[in-house]
Amino acid sequence: MKRMFQKILYPTDFSDTSKKALEYLLRLREAGAREVVIVHVVDTRSLHIPEVYSLLDLSRLGEKQEISAREEADRIAARLNERGIGSRVRIEKGIPFREILRAEAEEDVSMIVIGSHGMSNVKEMLMGSVSEQVIRKARKPVLVVKR
Repeated sequence: MKRMFQKILYPTDFSDTSKKALEYLLRLREAGAREVVIVHVVDTRSLHIPEVYSLLDLSRLGEKQEISAREEADRIAARLNERGIGSRVRIEKGIPFREILRAEAEEDVSMIVIGSHGMSNVKEMLMGSVSEQVIRKARKPVLVVKR
């Protein structure tokens, strides 16, 4: 019998809500979770601030965000591994919901576990939330964890 949730995509922005989603994810081990693909997207839209930063400053800012994200994601991976769940980390650049959906397709996951709201609630109200876009456009089941 194939286990229902063998490979899970876990998009995270490292917010409190996404950390709560991680707690649910850890409980899915009993439901057959064997591997988690942790994905963090550096939102390139936030790196387009004309006349405030030079291109070199923006490049450095993006690099710093990637390094910080890798360190945080590696800590999550270590926690998953301690619980007997294999993990891989993907740090992507782009528009978060699009990169999450691209990872869903490339990784052929069983489901997605995502927090309901991320770090920038004001920005989400204006542009539409990442989790809402993922829910509407994902091909696999999505578990949304509220605060």
